Amino acid sequence: MDLILGGSLNGAAAQVMYGLEGRRKDVPMILPVVAGLKEIVRKGRDFPWPRPDECPQCHGPRLWGHGVVCAIFDGVAGHVLLRRFRCPDCGCVVRLRPEGYFKRFQASVSTIRSRIVYRLANGRWMSGMSRSRQWYWLNNLFKRVVAHQGLDWKDRLIRCFDDFVEKGRNPVSRLR
Repeated sequence: MDLILGGSLNGAAAQVMYGLEGRRKDVPMILPVVAGLKEIVRKGRDFPWPRPDECPQCHGPRLWGHGVVCAIFDGVAGHVLLRRFRCPDCGCVVRLRPEGYFKRFQASVSTIRSRIVYRLANGRWMSGMSRSRQWYWLNNLFKRVVAHQGLDWKDRLIRCFDDFVEKGRNPVSRLR
């Protein structure tokens, strides 16, 4: 009614209106899939994406196909089609992604790690990729290590990188 009369909804009212008020932010909506990126690219829409067993949000047993989205990855000319599923119970949209990549990152975990190791060992950036991108990874890793481990750990960045990855956390994303 408010929209018809020219009023506006605040964030909380919109969440209630669209059924989003109970969503948990700590549940991953991007699920890793054991699959090679080259195979996904080669098969395109015909790649046999596995259907998740349940919704990660509400644990409902039904997930419907919700199309594909385009994503960009290093080493692939053009875009890669990633499968999405939607839960009809809570409206959660789940995106599948090849294992070995952080969400919102185009480079693989191994590429990011190797670039940081090279920089720390040689004191210069590896060629073939922009220095600003490599600096972003190293700078954010340093900030995350200092924030979570303290200054005593700043000389053991690679060990901390591996610890973060083991725990399922992204060591090179910005702190929020």
